[in-house]
Amino acid sequence: MEEFSLYVLDITMNSVRAGADKIEIKLEEQGDTLTFTVTDNGCGMSPETVKKLSDPFFTTRKTRSVGLGVPFLKMLAEQTEGSLTIESKEEATHPDDHGTKLTAVFGYHHIDFIPLGNMIDTVMTLIQGYPDIDFTYDHITPRGTVHLSCEELRAVLGEDISLASYEVLEWIRGYLTEGYEEIDQK
Repeated sequence: MEEFSLYVLDITMNSVRAGADKIEIKLEEQGDTLTFTVTDNGCGMSPETVKKLSDPFFTTRKTRSVGLGVPFLKMLAEQTEGSLTIESKEEATHPDDHGTKLTAVFGYHHIDFIPLGNMIDTVMTLIQGYPDIDFTYDHITPRGTVHLSCEELRAVLGEDISLASYEVLEWIRGYLTEGYEEIDQK
């Protein structure tokens, strides 16, 4: 993948496939590092499964026999002198507190770090494809934060208006664009 935003989309889709209805996506720029975190309340994984995730020939998907998202993300993190960790609690053993948290740390200004890409399109793709999931998106920089919460949007719009409707998606695009423009001007 040539843009970091595509990794964000790919890794977040793992949370969607795990049955999560709450997914938090967080990018935090601090000094020379970028920390990317996805936290979900999906079905979780056993410790054995978590250990296998770095193997590109392991996948839980039935449609293909390789799973490259996590191994490539780990490789990118390590190439930039960063790291990747995954914490997970299976629903079977933790019925009230299950889910997964993936944290990847990158040398943000390292020569091997790829361009950030279009995070607005990534967030919009997730919301349009899965409008019933409560996505929370935060991009925290030293100049400010871009924040979007589907739960907060639903509280204002009500349950009758889909977040996937054209008008809502256009509002989301404008809101995120404005947030990034504010950060870029500082």
